[in-house]
Amino acid sequence: MHRIDNPALLTDLYQLTMAQAYFHSGQRAPATFSLFIRSYPSNRSYFVAAGMSDVLDFLEQFKIDSEAIDYLSSRRIFADDFLDFLKEVRFTGEVRAIPEGRLFFKDEPVLEVTAPIIEAQIVETFIINQINLQSLIATKASRCVHAAAARAVVGFSLRRTHGVDAGMKVARSSYLAGFAGTSNALAGQRYGIPVVGTMAHSFVSSFEHERDAFRAFVTSFPNHSILLIDTYDTVSGARTAVDIAREMTARGQQLQGVRIDSGDLAKLALEVRNVFDEAGLPEAKIVGSGGLDEYDLKTFSDAQIPYDSYGVGTKMGVSADAPWSDIAYKLVEYNHRPVLKLSTGKVSLPGRKQVLRLSDDHGYLIKDIIALQDEQVTGAEPLLKIVMAKGKFVAPLPSLEESRLTFLSEFVNLREPIKSILNPEHYPVEQSAGLQKLHLKVEEQIRRTH
Repeated sequence: MHRIDNPALLTDLYQLTMAQAYFHSGQRAPATFSLFIRSYPSNRSYFVAAGMSDVLDFLEQFKIDSEAIDYLSSRRIFADDFLDFLKEVRFTGEVRAIPEGRLFFKDEPVLEVTAPIIEAQIVETFIINQINLQSLIATKASRCVHAAAARAVVGFSLRRTHGVDAGMKVARSSYLAGFAGTSNALAGQRYGIPVVGTMAHSFVSSFEHERDAFRAFVTSFPNHSILLIDTYDTVSGARTAVDIAREMTARGQQLQGVRIDSGDLAKLALEVRNVFDEAGLPEAKIVGSGGLDEYDLKTFSDAQIPYDSYGVGTKMGVSADAPWSDIAYKLVEYNHRPVLKLSTGKVSLPGRKQVLRLSDDHGYLIKDIIALQDEQVTGAEPLLKIVMAKGKFVAPLPSLEESRLTFLSEFVNLREPIKSILNPEHYPVEQSAGLQKLHLKVEEQIRRTH
């Protein structure tokens, strides 16, 4: 596995070719770029901000080291004076961002970077890469948590995420958005996330008899015993688990429960619950897993299928029904001149901006207003906060636990029709009068000169 100790070159080549052209043409003035998502994927009507911590760490430590310079020199397309310049480049700009765990909506800038244009340009790729993945996963995970209707959901996706970095960021982002834990032991160590796990079918089938596998496992883990009962016949496995539970009771121990990972999960949960209840074991929990996502969890919740918790893996870890977003990082101001893009279907909003959020007296979110940076609306909360100035953190970032609590406290105040798993309503987002006026002014100027 290749370690990325210095990710400064984790960028698209055209960021560097543009940077050289900026350099030789004297384009060194401050520029502001806005990061936003243009449209909602299917069945989405909100996003969860995530990935900011990685972005800010990257910016603060940004440096193109000698090994990277040597590589660029070997491509024989960059001028020596530009490469000498790159050796000294550091990120010296300002970042304003919506904090991790907060909700945001389409067209709203989740982040704005202001820095000399070369600095702001060459960091684009990394910023999009991190915010796109982590916000997508946090949003998908939040939907799973909502659909589970107060039942715990844990992440089982590590083996099928798209690489090592994704596996780590999926664990973090899903926990941020309400997951109870992860199977990823390294993420547990690095981020302080609760780690969970039971057994695989290979463990059961390695024993000649299922009963012997169950007995071996509870002997080794008498206080953490969830038995996987679907290797052969799920209902028969449940009855064997009852026998094991009784053996544990005789020793003063208690079986925590069982996991079902295949078959007709709704039907099997009802049958297994009945087996345990008839055996006088109502406290035994049933965990559901196996190809689940929010659509399955909603179906189970609506039908009151008796699962106590869920393990959600692949479909969450790759955001299977919405694996990409139309995320963009667009220049909105250069050298104090507001700019915009008029490409068909990709029009951008000019100028430095603020997102203002209005809530009612009970805390429920009413609407957002995309405004110019200095505009204010009485009673509205400005969401974009200065998190970096002169290339340095302005204050320590909230911990993952604090960002998780931020998400949970805000999500409960988003109205149910907007959180709906299928065909949700869209949250109201308006443009301020000042922003609309500036947009028309800049557009008229462009059309006169092009």
